[in-house]
Amino acid sequence: MTDFWLAAGLLLLVALSFLLIPVLRGRRAQLEEDRTALNVALYQERVAELQAQQAAGVLSAEQLASGRDEAARELLEDTENAEPARLARLGKPLPLLAAVLVPLMAIGLYLHFGASDKVALTQEFAQAPQSMEEMTARLERAVAAQPDSAEGLYFLGRAYMAQERSADAAKTFERAVGLAGRQPELLGQWAQALYFANGKQWTPQLQALTDEALKADPQEVTSLGLLGIAAFEGQRYQQAIDYWNRLLAQLPAGDTSRAALEGGVARAADRLKASGVQPVTTPAISDKAPARLKVRVELAAALKDKVQPGDSVFIFARASEGPPMPLAVKRVTVAQLPIEVELADSDAMMPSMKLSNFPEVQLVARVSRAGQPTKGEWIGRSSPLASSTEAQQHLTIDSPDP
Repeated sequence: MTDFWLAAGLLLLVALSFLLIPVLRGRRAQLEEDRTALNVALYQERVAELQAQQAAGVLSAEQLASGRDEAARELLEDTENAEPARLARLGKPLPLLAAVLVPLMAIGLYLHFGASDKVALTQEFAQAPQSMEEMTARLERAVAAQPDSAEGLYFLGRAYMAQERSADAAKTFERAVGLAGRQPELLGQWAQALYFANGKQWTPQLQALTDEALKADPQEVTSLGLLGIAAFEGQRYQQAIDYWNRLLAQLPAGDTSRAALEGGVARAADRLKASGVQPVTTPAISDKAPARLKVRVELAAALKDKVQPGDSVFIFARASEGPPMPLAVKRVTVAQLPIEVELADSDAMMPSMKLSNFPEVQLVARVSRAGQPTKGEWIGRSSPLASSTEAQQHLTIDSPDP
């Protein structure tokens, strides 16, 4: 930010020079006029002296004429290099007043209409955050700068949940739903945030949100997990087992979340047995193999002069029909292009939103000078493809980012 203000200051100095030059020129012209007036006065004084001497009989008529001619030549020599008189004059106050008002008006207009907040945000995103609090603060500023970004709101909501700020997360997910539509995954996140914000009290609103999410997508993982938690807290252990088994069926083998869910199913089964009821447990076996998409990303030749080597490039996959948030992300720079990367379940932003959980995805590569994954200058997109695709895909960044 300091570099920006230094550059702006230099530009203002250049602008001021154009305003102050007329003032300086006016002063020099005034000095020329004053010198000319003095020379004329001296000439008139000299002629008067010669006339007095001729009247006293000291000089003859010829000597008077010769002396007058000599005085006239001296006057002509002193004034022949002087600048011509100005026809009009702005006056000193106007340029000086403009010299003061122009930089003040420029700074005021820039602070009101300019993008100083985005300049600062660009520099912040260029550096890795040192804490979760710092990342949340950056996301808050990013959302303030781009209030219509559903992706930015989603990431901010997830950050709030990580900080146990569930009430703020619920409001943020509600805004994301308003922008992106009533996507099942967003409805599940919204319901989960509301549940914890309400002190784990189940409400008709939560039931309506989860019912709507599961009606649109019976395998929506956040809603299944939340309904299992609510059932367990309400001592409806068989329902908790059923919901968690449905969730386990969506997770690939070897997923780190499976152990916690299997432990929850076991605890619910123990509670049922303690009450004298035999649990009905359907084994949850996932036949999904971890998804791995290989993609080669390159920059269109026409854009090579329009980007900088240090610009960030976000390569990600998102569901063709589902939430706008990325499922798997890799970050590189323009200098590394062309590059071959692999997007896998291990690159997921969250365990419940893996590539293998969505049958069809779209590959996207975005160049962002500000270092923001949700908005950039140039973008490339692929056609929808199966998340189980094994052949390497080719992606070219060639279009303006809308």
